[in-house]
Amino acid sequence: MPDTKLGVRDEDKSLIVTAGDVEIAHYVYLPDAPDAESPKPYLHPLRSLTGAPMSVYRPWDHRWHKGLQMTWSHVSGQNFWGGPTFSVDKGYHWLDNLGHINHVDFADVSRGDGEQVAIEENLHWVTAAGEHWITEQRRQVFHGVDAARGIWALDFTTRLRNVRGAALDLGSPTTHGRPAAGYAGFFWRGPRSWTEGTIIAADGQGGEEMMGARAAWLALAGRHDEIDGGGTVLAVAGRSSASVPIKWFVRREPFAVISPSPAFDEEITLADGDTLELAHRYVFIDHVCERAELDDLGAEFAL
Repeated sequence: MPDTKLGVRDEDKSLIVTAGDVEIAHYVYLPDAPDAESPKPYLHPLRSLTGAPMSVYRPWDHRWHKGLQMTWSHVSGQNFWGGPTFSVDKGYHWLDNLGHINHVDFADVSRGDGEQVAIEENLHWVTAAGEHWITEQRRQVFHGVDAARGIWALDFTTRLRNVRGAALDLGSPTTHGRPAAGYAGFFWRGPRSWTEGTIIAADGQGGEEMMGARAAWLALAGRHDEIDGGGTVLAVAGRSSASVPIKWFVRREPFAVISPSPAFDEEITLADGDTLELAHRYVFIDHVCERAELDDLGAEFAL
C-alpha cells in the first residue's frame, strides 16, 4: 500500500497539501487576480489520491470560478463573487461593487501525525470602496484518507462576523429575481469533462431537479479527459446558524458545479456584530460511484 500520510508545506502564496507524494490540494491564500474577479483565496488544483484532476481554474465562461472557494454574490449591494451583478431590471451588468476577501494571517497550520492537516485562518471581507465589512475565521481540515477506497475528505467551517456598523443582507441572484441562481457560499467548479455528469442525492433523490432542493448530501460523478476512468465529489450540506435552510446549487450542464447555498432563494439578514456560522464537508473519490456506495458514504461522512 503506498504512503498516503498527509502533509503540508508553504510555497510563498500557497499551502500545498499532500497525501504521500500526491499534491491533493493547493490552497492559494494570496491570489493574483484582477479586481473584476473579486480576488479571494481558493483551492485549486484539487486532485484525487491517484492525481486525477477534480477542479477547474478560470474557465472561459466565468473567469471568477476558481476550483473550490468561499464566496458570495450579493452582500448589501457588494459583489464578492466576481463578474457582473444581477438585478431584475437590468439583468447582469457591471458595477463598481466588486469586493475582495483578503487573507490576514494563519492562526494555525498543523499536521496531526499524518492523519490530518488543519488550517485556521483569519480573513477580512473588504468592499470596492475599501470598507471592512466582515471578519472571517475559517478552518479547513483535510482528513479521511483511505487508499483502498480512493477517498479523502475536506471539512470547511467558517464564522462570518458583521463588523460593518449596520445590518448586512446576504443574498443571491435568485433573491434578486433570477430563478435557479443561488450563487452563495462554498462553491465548487468541476473539470470541463464532467459536464453532463450524474447527480445523485440523499433519500433516493437526484438529477437536475436538485437545483434549489434540500438534501443532507449531494454528489456529482464525471469522467476524465486524457486519462481513463472518472471520479466523484460528494458534498455534505452540513449546518448553518441562520434560520434560512441550506439548498443545493448544482448543475451538470453547461458545466459541473456544486454549492450548498446558504441563501439560495431567501436572504439572510445579519445584524451588526452578529456571526453567521457554516459547516460543510466535501469528499473526493477517485472513481465513479453508484448510488449504493454513495448512500454508505453519505451516512459515514454525515455532519
